[in-house]
Amino acid sequence: MLLHIMARGKIGRCPEAELVERYVKRISWPMKITELPDSASKGASKIAAAPSGSVTVMLDEKGEQLSSTAFARRLEEWRDRGVRECRFLIGAADGFDEVERERADLLIAFGRATWPHMMARAMLAEQLWRATSILAKHPYHREG
Repeated sequence: MLLHIMARGKIGRCPEAELVERYVKRISWPMKITELPDSASKGASKIAAAPSGSVTVMLDEKGEQLSSTAFARRLEEWRDRGVRECRFLIGAADGFDEVERERADLLIAFGRATWPHMMARAMLAEQLWRATSILAKHPYHREG
């Protein structure tokens, strides 16, 4: 299953971009990162064009707060169901509107705090690496 991070705005060359790259390189599953225009109207057309056989996950403050293991189990469920692509959408400063949220299969949040989109990318990349490691039975992750 392809893991596809789709984020509004450009990350450029910064420490957060290096962190994203570091985690993405560790992920053994197919990965893709797409930078979308900041404009909500331009971004919405990309969101609406989800290919069949894909799942759309939005990072949103109104989303579920999943443990790393629960997140891994969601990926496992979709993979085992034959989902070809799991798209992870990260919004611009204003986030997503209700129409965009309704198009998502799942909304997730990394806590109640608002995170800059560059940090959200790094946190998502780390969680994707952690989830795929959990599913591969890598001994790094420990439940407390």
